Amino acid sequence: MNTSAFSSLISRTKQTVRMPALFVGHGSPMNAIEYNEFARGWKNITEKIPTPSAILCISAHWETRGTYVTAMEKPRTIHDFYGFPKALFDVEYPAPGSPSLAQSTIEAIQSEKVQPDRQWGLDHGCWSILHHMYPDASAPVVQLSMNQLQKPEWHYALAKELSVLRNKGVLIVGSGNMVHNLGVMNWRSPEQGYDWAIEANEHFKHLIVEGNHHQLTAYQQLGAAVQQSVPTPEHFLPLLYLLGLQEENDQLQFFNDKTIFGSISMTSVMIG
Repeated sequence: MNTSAFSSLISRTKQTVRMPALFVGHGSPMNAIEYNEFARGWKNITEKIPTPSAILCISAHWETRGTYVTAMEKPRTIHDFYGFPKALFDVEYPAPGSPSLAQSTIEAIQSEKVQPDRQWGLDHGCWSILHHMYPDASAPVVQLSMNQLQKPEWHYALAKELSVLRNKGVLIVGSGNMVHNLGVMNWRSPEQGYDWAIEANEHFKHLIVEGNHHQLTAYQQLGAAVQQSVPTPEHFLPLLYLLGLQEENDQLQFFNDKTIFGSISMTSVMIG
């Protein structure tokens, strides 16, 4: 797909509907090859979304010093994990890239100098969910990195600058987990969550419904349950990108709302 593909696709589809945006709890990479309840939830949500002209993904698994956007024609499928079955490493997600969308993203973000990247590709935070949502891999996909030098409120503010892309048929997807503490996972009871993890997840949902974005950006101050549920920021920050994109008339919908393995929340949110 050439550099004008993004603009051409928008022109052909005559996209006039403002696209929704998503935060998706991605969980284990194994979800990519298991057609389980979460995979079904990801697939079902696409039935409520107009066909995107392109997809911009902010994944927990691409942290950088500075901010980068993938700008290659053919992004590689990155298998950024180990210890899983060969069948998972065999999965390829051959979506085209979009240098044009990368440039539109660079132009949309005025508060930060965003650099084009031609090395990264699509990591499992991105392709493991898109593999179920859009299995034909026909829509161009671009990833935006998260600047690990910046605070949560900075990421929230930057997301607001991406809002213009929703009017261009771009589906923006944040991929992480609201509750993500791998160090204390309960392998014996995969269908259950610890009390503190459920408490934190419910607290997050309550604040999302209230539209209390200030407290969510200051999540480290929300008490012991949240601190235990979010020991590191990278899986929580993609949620702040979704909240930064939310506007007054956007409707909210939760899906895949479940806490598993004790300390992983799969709860996902759509706005729009």
